[in-house]
Amino acid sequence: MGYYQKHIISLKALLYAKEYITTQVVQSKQYIDHHFTENISLADISAKAFISKFYFIRLFKQYYGCTPHQYLIQKRIAYAKQLLKQGLDVKTVCMLCGFDSKTTFTGLYKKITGSTPATDRRKAISKN
Repeated sequence: MGYYQKHIISLKALLYAKEYITTQVVQSKQYIDHHFTENISLADISAKAFISKFYFIRLFKQYYGCTPHQYLIQKRIAYAKQLLKQGLDVKTVCMLCGFDSKTTFTGLYKKITGSTPATDRRKAISKN
């Protein structure tokens, strides 16, 4: 076994010490992927993984590079982009993506994409 293989194995053992925890974190990400349009909370997601909320946040960030909440918002905004390209109005998109408030949705959308949902909708409609 070469140096790099040994190094990778030792890193894997260090980062992913317990295989069942890795499985739980991956399953929780899949839960987010399937339920991101619903009103889910960190408590819901961490309960699915059978891990405390705070430990779960650290693990999720270690595995995926962002917190579960950040990942959830990214999924919702990506879905919102798709819906806006179809010409749906902003309020409908907001509700379909799992946001409770149009103001919150608009603020997060602009923060992540750099433009407002209404602007992107207008661009999509003008292209069609």
